[in-house]
Amino acid sequence: QVQLVESGGGLAQPGGSLRLSCVGSNPGYRFDYYALGWFRQAPGKEREQVSCISPNNLFTTYADSVKGRFTISRDSDHNTAYLQMDDLKPEDTAVYYCAAIRNRVCRTNAMDYWGKGTLVTVSS
Repeated sequence: QVQLVESGGGLAQPGGSLRLSCVGSNPGYRFDYYALGWFRQAPGKEREQVSCISPNNLFTTYADSVKGRFTISRDSDHNTAYLQMDDLKPEDTAVYYCAAIRNRVCRTNAMDYWGKGTLVTVSS
């Protein structure tokens, strides 16, 4: 099975930046074949799809709440996905998860593999 490990969370001030990483734990995880997504869940709220990048990086999607501020990317050579988060807002505070699906697009309720999450806190 594919193991995903997130890192890069922490405390940031409003307007600041963080870069999250998601690393596949074994070389057999071929990033090129999977859509990769970032999700988040704030306290008391439902899980939200933040961003997704398709196989072969053909297209990306973003939640309306993060468009223009967040950027998803992948490094297939190192089995790593990234989420660059700029101009952070307090409402971005959540546990962020990466997930993978062997499909053309991310499906919030049907991702094949999930990481355990990394906490992002945005506060002055």
